[in-house]
Amino acid sequence: MILAVDIGNSDTVLGIYNDEKRINHWRVSTDYKKTVDEYGILLNNLFAFDNIETNQIKGIIISSVVPQVVQVLNLTSIKYLNLKPMIVGPGIKTGMNIRMEDPKQVGADRIVNAVGGYHKYGGPLIIVDFGTATTFCYISKNGDYEGGSISPGIGISTDALFEHASKLPRVEIDKPKQAIGKSTVQGTQSGIFYGFVGQVEKLISTFKNEIEGNPKVIATGGYAELIGNNTKYIDKIESFLTLDGLNYIAELNEIKR
Repeated sequence: MILAVDIGNSDTVLGIYNDEKRINHWRVSTDYKKTVDEYGILLNNLFAFDNIETNQIKGIIISSVVPQVVQVLNLTSIKYLNLKPMIVGPGIKTGMNIRMEDPKQVGADRIVNAVGGYHKYGGPLIIVDFGTATTFCYISKNGDYEGGSISPGIGISTDALFEHASKLPRVEIDKPKQAIGKSTVQGTQSGIFYGFVGQVEKLISTFKNEIEGNPKVIATGGYAELIGNNTKYIDKIESFLTLDGLNYIAELNEIKR
């Protein structure tokens, strides 16, 4: 079995794969202060809860946008699982041509999403990832990563609003009953929700004006279901697209299973 780990700025998502089948997954907070031993205890507890023996794990692949956490998890894997993890980056086979001015600047998570999406659906594709940042990526019909856009994510945008507007209360990010709020809470909730739906729809429609053909639009990340289920601009929700992409890259690089 393969352990796939996606380290984001806010959350770390882990998945266990047996060939192409995902058999377990977990989401934990990304903790910059955890030590090797603390991460080791966390992994052992997660595995024990689902009756997984550490010796069943034959390979590890990691995608990360947080370099300091990668270093700790690398040492954790060696100490507690006796495995050297594969880190997605330069030199790792992805099967995808990155058509950017500087391919090294493209986040590993965006590449992994693109690889996973193209492997499942072919192209052209637009992939929207609702993470700490909301990213939009375009993959051509031929499977080339052509570029995209990056905007502040829902979480950090709303945190900034509440921190700088002292009289506004924190609200749950959810679809309100109506757009015209009858209270400050309802109005704030409406602005957040419909504002982000509008942002997503505008960027997707603008992308489509620049793309030949009719790309399939896939949503992934923490708020994928909330936004994706409330707009006709998103065709498919793939909550574990990054993990699936990591598993496919592990296969391409012939990581032991």
